[in-house]
This record gives sequence, structure tokens and C-alpha cells, in this order.
Amino acid sequence: MSKPGFTRVASRSVGAEALLLMATPTLTKHTLPGVLGDILIDLRSGGRESPRPAVVVLRGFKGFKDWGMFPPFSERLARAGFTAVTPNVSGSGVDDHGEFVYPERFGHNTFSAELEDLRRVIDALLQGELGVPPPPALGLMGHSRGGRISILQTARDPRVKGLVTWSAISTTDRWPPDARAAWRKAGVLQTKNMRTGQILPLYIGILDEIETRPEALDIQSAAGRITVPWLLAHGAADESVPLPEARVLEVSAGSRARFLPIDGAGHTYGAVHPWKGMTPALDTLFDATIQTLTQTLL
Repeated sequence: MSKPGFTRVASRSVGAEALLLMATPTLTKHTLPGVLGDILIDLRSGGRESPRPAVVVLRGFKGFKDWGMFPPFSERLARAGFTAVTPNVSGSGVDDHGEFVYPERFGHNTFSAELEDLRRVIDALLQGELGVPPPPALGLMGHSRGGRISILQTARDPRVKGLVTWSAISTTDRWPPDARAAWRKAGVLQTKNMRTGQILPLYIGILDEIETRPEALDIQSAAGRITVPWLLAHGAADESVPLPEARVLEVSAGSRARFLPIDGAGHTYGAVHPWKGMTPALDTLFDATIQTLTQTLL
């Protein structure tokens, strides 16, 4: 039996999506002022004259809009009839080529800054300021830490009509008390970017938020307030965010969430950077995501 919000409507069938796949997307780049600097935005759409539903795609910790699977997924979204909006929030620390050239911005990034940047992107999109008409419907898709931001935003923003998360975290407090104490004493926590070998700073702004604003950042509470259809996908072999975290979110969300564990999949579903092509897990993930968003937004 289908869960509430996931009943397929005949006019929104896979056949309808196939017709939309004939559109050829174009890519434009946009810049908005963010909390810590510029927000860099890639926007892909197969039709810029008439309004199309839009999906904002949010990356994970140390991720960026051009990492691995995000450009091909955004291309797929655009070919399926959506406007795909993939931003680098101002605290991502990377330039338009994905290089960590702004480590101080990365270090001062906070959950509040990311939520504010996302609000600015949504506002600009819905006001027709990103080169396409205001979309008739809006969805969010977030991976890992981007999943958390997507959940928090969806719970408080009635403009969001559909949600998809990949490998979303279920709590913002991911450091034990002794690690937090050492972090606060030093004033900075050093973290290594395994892709580049760079050592990046994390200052105590994010720690202050964890300790002083726990209710505002409570992902599980936010999950319980979501009233729109939600595809909650997670790799069963996720090495960074264990599968039980997804189960916690599933319980919190109740009937609005459709839980999709993907057997054998890790945190990035086999995707790497630079992009090396699709994997069976990504095929499953992309198909389920497009199907959900088609049912919900088109």
C-alpha cells in the first residue's frame, strides 16, 4: 500500500517524464551575496521561457556543486522537466572550480549561515531573479549535511512542497564532550580534506550553535514537523552516516517519509570525484528520486 503523498497520478507517469526527457538543458551561472561571501549557483533548465518546477540540490560536508554525482544528477533533473539549482553556499570554502581557496569562510561556516544562504537562494528563485520564471513548485534534495539543512528548511518553509534526502544525518552534535572541550580550548578544530590533503579549520561558531541553540537545530524534531512527501534514501553500508541514523529519521517523520535503504551502498553510492560514471546504486537512487519529485512537483 502506498504511503500518504506517494500515490502515483496517471498524468504524472514515467511516460510523461519520458516526453520531458527530450528537452535539452542549458547551464547558466549566477552569484548572490551570502553570509560569508558569494553564493555560487549553477542553474540547469530545459526550458527558460515557461515556468518549471524547481529543485535545489544541496551538497554535504566538504562537498560542492561540481562534486562527482551532482552535475550528472542535476542534468538528469533538468531533462526530466525540472529546473535544477545547485549552489555552493558562502561557507563552502570553494571557488567555482571546486578548489578550497577560501578556508577562512569554511572555518567560520555555521548551520545558521547555511540556512540563511539557502533562504536567499529560494527567495531569488521564486522572485524570478535567476534567469528563469518563478517556479510553480519547489523541492529540496540534500546529501549528508545538505540533507540536514534540507530537513530543517522544509520543516519551517511552507514554500517547499517536496523533500528528498540522501544519507542525511540525524543529529548536529557529532563530537563527544572531550573533543568539544579540546576544540573550544584551542579555538579551532583542524579537519583534513581527504581529496586534496588540505588541512581546513573549523572555528567555534558551529560549536557555539550546537551548545546554545539545540532546539533550533534539532533534526529529529524538524523531521516530525514535515508535512510534504519525503523520500529518505540511505546506503545500507554507509561508512560515514550509519544506517540507524536513517531509521531514527524514519520514525520521527512517520507516514510522510518513504524509507529507501540501498543494499551495499556507501555514503556516496559509489560516486567519486572526479566523476567516473554511474553505479548500480546511483541508478537506483537517481530513478527513485526523479520518480518521487515527478509525482510530487510536476
